[in-house]
Amino acid sequence: MRRFTENEIDPQLIRDTRVAMLGYGSQGRAQALNLRDSGVRAITIGVRNPDSASARQATDDGFPVATLAQAAAASDLLMFMLPDEAQAGVYTEIAAACDLAGKTLGFAHGYAIRFNLIEPPADTDVILIAPKGVGPAVRARYAAGSGVAGLVATEQDRRGDALPLALSYAAAIGCARVAIFQTTFAEECEADLFSEQAVIVGGLTQLLRAGFDTLVDAGYAPEVAWFECVAEAKLILDLIVADGFSGMFAKISNTAEFGAMQAGESVINSDTRRRMQGILESVRNGDFARTWAEQVASGMTEMRRVRAAWDTQPIQTMSKEMGRLWNKG
Repeated sequence: MRRFTENEIDPQLIRDTRVAMLGYGSQGRAQALNLRDSGVRAITIGVRNPDSASARQATDDGFPVATLAQAAAASDLLMFMLPDEAQAGVYTEIAAACDLAGKTLGFAHGYAIRFNLIEPPADTDVILIAPKGVGPAVRARYAAGSGVAGLVATEQDRRGDALPLALSYAAAIGCARVAIFQTTFAEECEADLFSEQAVIVGGLTQLLRAGFDTLVDAGYAPEVAWFECVAEAKLILDLIVADGFSGMFAKISNTAEFGAMQAGESVINSDTRRRMQGILESVRNGDFARTWAEQVASGMTEMRRVRAAWDTQPIQTMSKEMGRLWNKG
């Protein structure tokens, strides 16, 4: 996988580009602020509702605010920072209102392009700049003099300068301070969806919940169960990120390491791995995208039901209570 260094990147490319930030949520705001601090002056925030909280925030931050179509028409690079499910409708609105010829369409996630929700005209460039961190982390680490790693890709490149622009943008939001790797829209999107579903959100939350419930159902105090199954999970992940798996094992007790060796594969076994492969296949063959489109069309009723159900779970109640104590430390 190719990794780019700062001396391979021209920071002036993005400074000479008029940028429309379409959406001003946590990621859009973080990237706009970082761009400005890196010397990018022509940034317009495009919003769907000029009276929205995000529009007011953008104005308070000192950015010019316009409608989505107005921002797009006045810019060279259109960064789609709206939720995946909103991007196709916004693109249709913009394409009907202004000429996109010669412009560059930019994305922080490959979903809309990978699953053909947006089909850009041939006379546009299409680039991906995906920082590997949530918006607040992208901003906070940049402000602290560091950054988060990022992925870049090109889907359409008319003149051969799409990748240099993507790299320049990625550097301006702080990614080059850590690492920038070249990928594809499909690879970034598919791997991201799989990890969210099988590991970092879907798999992890259910594993934490199952562990917590097992202890509580067996008569252990919820506070103890929360510390052992939730709070300490963060500590272990921090050790793995910092020092790798061997480094983590070296820092925990021999008892913990031996217990993990004995029990780990009975929890995550060959059957689990087969089901993970099925999750990946549903992402790659489009089944998940079709199911998600149906969920959006239904008003996200099932997602709202599950979200509400989480609010009633004992682990959520304990997380609110114990999290406040934990964060005092």
